[in-house]
Amino acid sequence: MDNKDLNNLRHSCAHLLAAAVLELWPDTKLTIGPATQDGFYYDFEFVKPITEDGLPKIEQKMKQLLPSWTRFEHREVTEQEAKELFKDNSYKLELIEEIAQKKEPITLYKSGNFEDLCRGGHSENPSKEIGALKLLSIAGAYWRGSEKNKMLTRIYGTCFPTREELDEYLNMLKEAKKRDHRKLGKELDLFIFSDLVGPGLPLFTPKGTILREELFKFSESLQLANGYQRVWIPHITKTDLYKKSGHWDKFGGELFLVKSRETSDQLVLKPMNCPHHVQIYASKQRSYKELPVRYMETTTQYRDEKMGELLGLSRVRSISIDDSHIFCTMDQVEEEFRKIMDMVKTMYKTLGMEFKARLSFRDSSDKFLGELKDWQKAQAIIEQVAKNLGINYFIAEGEAAFYGPKIDILVMDSLGREWQCATEQLDFVQPQRFGLTYIDADGSEKTPFMIHKAILGSIERFLSVYIEHTGGAFPIWLSPVQVQIIPIADRHQKYGQKLLEQLKSANIRSEIDSRAEKMQAKIRDAQLQKIPYMLIIGDREEQDNKTAVRTRAGQDLGAIEFKEFLTKIKSEIEFKSS
Repeated sequence: MDNKDLNNLRHSCAHLLAAAVLELWPDTKLTIGPATQDGFYYDFEFVKPITEDGLPKIEQKMKQLLPSWTRFEHREVTEQEAKELFKDNSYKLELIEEIAQKKEPITLYKSGNFEDLCRGGHSENPSKEIGALKLLSIAGAYWRGSEKNKMLTRIYGTCFPTREELDEYLNMLKEAKKRDHRKLGKELDLFIFSDLVGPGLPLFTPKGTILREELFKFSESLQLANGYQRVWIPHITKTDLYKKSGHWDKFGGELFLVKSRETSDQLVLKPMNCPHHVQIYASKQRSYKELPVRYMETTTQYRDEKMGELLGLSRVRSISIDDSHIFCTMDQVEEEFRKIMDMVKTMYKTLGMEFKARLSFRDSSDKFLGELKDWQKAQAIIEQVAKNLGINYFIAEGEAAFYGPKIDILVMDSLGREWQCATEQLDFVQPQRFGLTYIDADGSEKTPFMIHKAILGSIERFLSVYIEHTGGAFPIWLSPVQVQIIPIADRHQKYGQKLLEQLKSANIRSEIDSRAEKMQAKIRDAQLQKIPYMLIIGDREEQDNKTAVRTRAGQDLGAIEFKEFLTKIKSEIEFKSS
């Protein structure tokens, strides 16, 4: 079953969920129920709150109703008819008014005895196609995602064509729960959130900061080797900059506003970096001989994400990105994309993650800036580049940035889930809006192309993915603590300190466990902290200037000359071994 059919199946199951809830609690008000990447949900306003204890009851009712759901019937109604049908439901009335204002058809879909306001996208015969379903959880969700609105009850579920597929998915969920980055982040002391700082604003501990810095250091080393230059921009700007770029009209509601007591200028915390980098390019006349100009910056952006959508590091309000922008001629576009893809391949091969590419193009909606002919040209360039580079790709219409098409990198984690991380975007809108030029060989002024690039993307989002991908067992070059020294008794502390100093002199991140605990307890704690190597030292090791080496996987490497171990681990770190 392809993604479209699976989405239709799950959207049908959302209808089935709403029907079951109404059968059990007729006074419940329905809102919306879309399909999601992994299942579906429906938001309800219950007269009396329900808990997860009620899910089996709802699920049983869904299964009872399903045999009668042999098809979906569609009909189109007028605004007045729709409002009469849903006169007691303020949520549906709000949706009906929005549809009417857009002059779109108002459609209803019915299966069994249940009819709902809906745009469509259903199974042809749910009773046959929904082979297995499961309700998963309950959560609170504000209507339309705004904390200014009423809190609703959101019921999550999933469904598949077969029981085997559902069982496989449920087993994956169990494993994912063990690997939840929020759980591991706390256990491994990587990051925290503080009520005094605010929701969606993570604070990284020393260990978590090492992860961030090592990843960014690797990203920057790849970029510097490919001719990128560091720049720096402030964290606030006048709104005029984003009005000029087009971001204000598109994302104005997501911006944090800043008020100055000295001037009347309206300022914002920067939600993106590209308009700033544009200003650096525009600060002087450019020649074709200078192009491509490549700017890189690892910096933090800020977006006022909705409270109900914040989730650990996956969705935050402070977003740190290994951001870069290239200004080039059309003839240079393919080579620049090739260099970016080479960096992407190196990064994710080193991290042990497979990926595929999504060519994100525009659709026929009016949410994109620029002329259609320019889009068609840019999209043709992007697809030709993908073909020439032999990239495994697929096209997704409607997923483009508002200023141009892009190649999004979808990485696959160890549980088989896909996540969008890196991106490379071809922008022909901002250079035009800001009047960027360069002097060509014939003396004429021309407009450069602009490429947006991020190898990791948001480091917060990437870490949420990577922590779960590795289960917190990071490769040695990334591990916050690379070696744990474990003295067997107090008399071995002095020798342990000597080894610790040598390790730190070699820039190996090391600690010594000086607690008055038994050796096995110390080993177990080091394994729980996912530390790659443990050096266990006793009388014999001290006498022979050796160390008994164990790995976090429980492998006993035996007694090794300390100098030999030092050479081994330095090599593994240098070559970024797993």
